[in-house]
Amino acid sequence: MASLHLIFLRIPTVSAGQHRFCMHTEFARPSHAPAIATVLREAAQWLVDRQQPLWAVSDFSDASVQQDVDGGLYVVARAGGDVAGVVRFQREDLAFWPDAEPGTSAFLHKLAVRRAWAGQGVSAALLAFACEHGRKLGLRYLRLDCVADRQALRTLYEGFGFTLHDCVLKGRREFARYQIVL
Repeated sequence: MASLHLIFLRIPTVSAGQHRFCMHTEFARPSHAPAIATVLREAAQWLVDRQQPLWAVSDFSDASVQQDVDGGLYVVARAGGDVAGVVRFQREDLAFWPDAEPGTSAFLHKLAVRRAWAGQGVSAALLAFACEHGRKLGLRYLRLDCVADRQALRTLYEGFGFTLHDCVLKGRREFARYQIVL
């Protein structure tokens, strides 16, 4: 099992309805797995509802997510005790980054935010945590990919400071590969 490192980043207080919450990020604990699965299923269904399917809702069973959480692969952003968003943090990605020099990068996947928290800085908090953790690990790059036609997502990544590395074809879909120098 991967060693567990906790990095708490205090994010400015954000509003949700009439409540104000202080958001913080950390590697997921085993008890977070059901909430992570819920966030991922909600995001997958939201994409389906918008006719932009990416993930199958069935891909995120409680058991499969629990296994990934137990392996130290998920980061959560929590606000007011609730999991507001998640991202998967990996040390290798042979599927999308087979050309990456081993040991130089971390890779992000499955960035998902609960709809109630959309537009409130959750994605930025998760990306900031991943960058800081990558720096602490002595890595050079944080890398990620997204479907190339998802302009809003690409704008989010570019606005955070990621630069386009290239676009690659996987099956029938084109993916934009992004990186940020740590």
